[in-house]
Amino acid sequence: MWPSGLVLGVFEKKEEEEEGTLHLTEAAAGFDKSLSGKLSELLKLSGPALKNGKSRVFYGLHKDFPCVAVVGLGKNNAGVCGTENWDTSKENIRQAVSAGCRLLQDLEVSHVEVDSCGDAQSAAEGAVLGLFQYDQLKSKKKTKVTTQLHGSADVVGWEKGVMYGEGQNLARLLMEAPANHITPTAFAKTIEEKLRRFFSNKLCRCRPQAWIEEQQMGAFLSVSKGSEEPPVFLELHYNGSPDSKQPPLLLVGKGITFDSGGISLKPSASMDAMRADMGGAATVCASIVTAASLKLPVNIIGLAPLCENMPSGKATKPGDVVRAKNGKTIQVDNTDAEGRLILADALCYGHVFNPRAIVNVATLTGAMDVALGSAAAGVFTNSDWLWEQLHRASVVTGDRVWRMPLFQHYTKQVTDSQLADLNNIGKYSRSGGACTAAAFLREFVKAPHWAHLDIAGVMSNKDEIPYLRKGMSGRPTRTLVEFAAGLTLSQSSSKTQQ
Repeated sequence: MWPSGLVLGVFEKKEEEEEGTLHLTEAAAGFDKSLSGKLSELLKLSGPALKNGKSRVFYGLHKDFPCVAVVGLGKNNAGVCGTENWDTSKENIRQAVSAGCRLLQDLEVSHVEVDSCGDAQSAAEGAVLGLFQYDQLKSKKKTKVTTQLHGSADVVGWEKGVMYGEGQNLARLLMEAPANHITPTAFAKTIEEKLRRFFSNKLCRCRPQAWIEEQQMGAFLSVSKGSEEPPVFLELHYNGSPDSKQPPLLLVGKGITFDSGGISLKPSASMDAMRADMGGAATVCASIVTAASLKLPVNIIGLAPLCENMPSGKATKPGDVVRAKNGKTIQVDNTDAEGRLILADALCYGHVFNPRAIVNVATLTGAMDVALGSAAAGVFTNSDWLWEQLHRASVVTGDRVWRMPLFQHYTKQVTDSQLADLNNIGKYSRSGGACTAAAFLREFVKAPHWAHLDIAGVMSNKDEIPYLRKGMSGRPTRTLVEFAAGLTLSQSSSKTQQ
């Protein structure tokens, strides 16, 4: 096992420049200078110029760093790409740093110093996200690697990036864990423990079934009643704003800790992945934990209805009619369209806090995966302002969102019900499933600024996002955090203008 290693960056040469031209980062150039140019010499001798995301290891260059990984960063100052809807420079850094850190991890290097590559936050995110591996239940584990910023370029940015990355990794941990380990109760306890290390102005309330019944959340209870696991309604209060009267941002996450489909049973193939059907709750709760870590000056309330969706003699049957908290009746024609039922009651409850904006997050429909795949989360919103805030945040994080239609065309398909006010599936079940699900949720929203994020397509990662290993992705936690941080800036700028 090597004690320590170093990750350094190099940019691509410009088209008009000669072959062999090197553009080392500031940290890499300093390291090269301390070695009298040996690093740049070896880079030229060891093969073609490093392309974006590619890496190369050199041994024995420096007594403090037996292993040095040099990573390709692509073009210098690539910036925001309007076509890709992200900051290409930041994405290149995340990808390159993660590749270098993993390469050293495979060599069993236990401590890695990382070049900021001109953006310490993105470098930290790449390192933290790239090294994450869910192996808690395995006997043989990956080498545990600690990371730190090389030099003192931007320690604040690095620490911020570490917190962003760890936030997403918390969501990944919850989503990846088996459903018998992360039950509704275990999920709530995990979040409660994470928030316990913060001050008293962070509150966590685990509401039991008796409270849910008192609140007359009939839609939520119709889903949970098929399982032996009791439901939990998790309520988080983060009061970060110095103005206690500041209206809160309300985040609501779907928390189905295992989704069998209920009586409308899913096919057995890949049903194990439905342990992550609480991805909405995981990302919402992880983003609030991260906001607390960052001490963001904003008030946030998080709601997560947590339960399993299981078949049993007690389970809801197709055709049953249930009553939501706001009094609307719902004909449940498909028990596998359960996420919208538990969210409906949570959204109704959330209005009591008079939030400045409501964002609900859910692995809601397979139709969303069909529409956008893993490129972006779908956003359905009644607010242009809220869309702009979410989109701006996603450009920064590289964890993209894309606006979807919320036409009355879809509303008519869920309000045309034979037995009740609403049907939990669209009239034309195979058409526009993500859109009709969003239209259903809108029936429980009165707020002028509401957005529904359907994250079904981004729930897991195969190899699409290079700095995330295969498995549950924890997306879009960083975008939610950046969005909340952006709200604090917009709040302060509006006060300045006044």
